[in-house]
Amino acid sequence: MITLGIIYFLLAGFLGYVIGRWGDNYLNFWIGNRSWYYYFPDHWIYGLILMIVGLFVFTTSLGWLVFSFGLGHFISDLKDFWNLKFYGSDGKDKSKVRFWHID
Repeated sequence: MITLGIIYFLLAGFLGYVIGRWGDNYLNFWIGNRSWYYYFPDHWIYGLILMIVGLFVFTTSLGWLVFSFGLGHFISDLKDFWNLKFYGSDGKDKSKVRFWHID
């Protein structure tokens, strides 16, 4: 039973990472540089919020899954966290987008 829980934990983290990378690489280009876009926080902040909610709000195994999803989402945009970038465009070039790395 513990093995199944570990697999779910890893899958939730991987899913959070994939959704974070997709949002950073493809959703940002789809949205474009609209004026309202600069008022939304960077997506590593959403991952951090999910990690906190998973640890302190949920007391069941659902909390660990929410934490894992948030951790994956957070790691997908780790570079912006290290630079303390809170909102705005990353200024990426669409031709240089890489999916499977930590950005």
